[in-house]
Amino acid sequence: MKPIKINIKTKSDNYPIIIGSNIIKNLNQYLDKNSINFNQCLLIIDKKVGNNMILKVIKSLKKKRISKFFFNANEKNKNIKNVYKILNILLNKNFSRQDCVITIGGGITGDVGGFAASLYKRGLQFINLPTTLLSQVDSSIGGKTGVNTKEGKNLLGNFYQPKIVLSDTDFLKSLPLREIICGYGEILKHSLILNKTFYNYLDKNIEQILNLKSSFIQKAIYESCKIKKVVVEKDEKEKGIRKILNFGHTFAHAYEATLGYSKKLNHGEAVILGITTSLKFSLNLNLIKIKEYKMIIKHIRKIKLPFNINKKFSSKDLNKILFFMMKDKKNDSKKINLILLKKVGSTTINNYFDTGKIKNFLKKELIN
Repeated sequence: MKPIKINIKTKSDNYPIIIGSNIIKNLNQYLDKNSINFNQCLLIIDKKVGNNMILKVIKSLKKKRISKFFFNANEKNKNIKNVYKILNILLNKNFSRQDCVITIGGGITGDVGGFAASLYKRGLQFINLPTTLLSQVDSSIGGKTGVNTKEGKNLLGNFYQPKIVLSDTDFLKSLPLREIICGYGEILKHSLILNKTFYNYLDKNIEQILNLKSSFIQKAIYESCKIKKVVVEKDEKEKGIRKILNFGHTFAHAYEATLGYSKKLNHGEAVILGITTSLKFSLNLNLIKIKEYKMIIKHIRKIKLPFNINKKFSSKDLNKILFFMMKDKKNDSKKINLILLKKVGSTTINNYFDTGKIKNFLKKELIN
């Protein structure tokens, strides 16, 4: 298939997302087409990315001065210390504001690298080459950057848009199935919050998508990006409708933090658990009909992942989960704000609940 282009237009910047196979070999051409110029660049590279793909990037940048920072990308290393390391390289190499940071990795690499780029001399050029399905459909779109703290996930950060995003599907070929499913959690979320037609497509073609069949995975990425584009363009700074992108995430982020961001639960798996928890909470409030609820749960079961939180947590984790939920960025009072689902394609965003109500709900879920 030919590469697909999506243009993201926000108040702060406009930039293209290019989706296709083996497109990074033409990185320099895409830079020229989009008038992106710089003398030197810092490649921030996830150590898990294969050398052959990195060499393709470097070969395409043969006329540029290149520095490299290899990053062991995981939630524990998504911290301010690594941002300082990147900033020190930029300072020591005397990067100008016209120079560039290029991230090659998943969402963690993009978040950390983008955050550093936004801070250096109040911002230098930033290019994102997302290498995981999760980052290609979610974190590379919309300009959110940031790092974790001991108090919770993504509590330090800002909005900083890239100059261009190249989502090369060849990066996905080396990923284990668990990582593909991780990205699929966000694709599913996008369909649930805004597009029932896309949800039906996923339900029909989930096997081909998870097996990375070319036309199916490219369409899934494209349609998912289109949904996020619509939301981000309407609400760049998450003041209103963009909150729907957090469906399932208030629970998910708390689950990740409770387990100390361990390998026991990656972000996409946490999102899927967060979605199922949010669906059950929506059902308890009679927001979603039982038939609709069962239909979605049936689809999630096809992924063959634990979808009950009591498979990962026990009642002894309850207070810790609530603690991290209270730290969530969307809260603007002493109550917890949840994004809930009325039906596929329809959410409700400002739902504030006392911790006691959520505690009683989770207590039952952890016992069952």
